Amino acid sequence: MAKKLVIKVTAGADAPERCSQAFTVAAVAVASGVEVSLWLTGESAWFALPGRAAEFELPHAAPLPGLLESILAGGRLTLCTQCAARRDITEKDVIEGVRIAGAQVFVQEALADDTQALVY
Repeated sequence: MAKKLVIKVTAGADAPERCSQAFTVAAVAVASGVEVSLWLTGESAWFALPGRAAEFELPHAAPLPGLLESILAGGRLTLCTQCAARRDITEKDVIEGVRIAGAQVFVQEALADDTQALVY
């Protein structure tokens, strides 16, 4: 099993099942002791903002705020630089603990030794 997991979530409320799966896998991996880096891209970028996760609903799925909290507590949460810029999101707007970084950092993380990358 990979010691590190890099997950890129490209979906938000536009594809709720795919979005929920990414957050669920990330939170379960964190709880299992895996080093996790979750990247918010595309419509999931909005979840870097305070209160946005609480607006997300999907029947029979774990609440997104709890998953997000778990990921922030034990993993790394990154908002894509370009996705943030397209939505006029700045570092002062995001939840504490969220960093903004670009493709170079994602590629570096995804290609690190003992790392598995997933895209949702």
